[in-house]
Amino acid sequence: MCGMVGMHTALLPIDESETRAKRAAETVISLPGDPEEKRVVLLNVSEETKQPWLQEFETQRGEGVEEPELPDSTIAAYEPLEAEGIDVETRLERGNIAEEIVAVAEEIDADSIVMSGRRKSPAGKVLFGSVTQSVLLNAERPVTVLMTEE
Repeated sequence: MCGMVGMHTALLPIDESETRAKRAAETVISLPGDPEEKRVVLLNVSEETKQPWLQEFETQRGEGVEEPELPDSTIAAYEPLEAEGIDVETRLERGNIAEEIVAVAEEIDADSIVMSGRRKSPAGKVLFGSVTQSVLLNAERPVTVLMTEE
């Protein structure tokens, strides 16, 4: 790990909300330390059901096209982080959302996981609440949960 002393790697699982993605990005920006001491991995996990953008991504990947089109919510987090001079990379994975978040956190040796939870909608509570809870229980690293109203 030469030259990586003091580097803070944060994993930001991104869902479909641009507002929540921006908040997560702002949280990382506000963490202590210089931008060059931070590394952020933005993670989109698609459940088994193929999402159109993921299908397109896999088609493009097969054709050797460099960059897949990122979901708007990922771009919403990417732009402010990059503007701050923070090293940002994006990952697209498929599978069980909570399991993928924990697996990627392990793989990149994340110092923290920053995720958004939702207070209001009952449907949201079921969907995102269980993911957040599962990550909190299974991740062997600090998890920051940002609660939002939407």
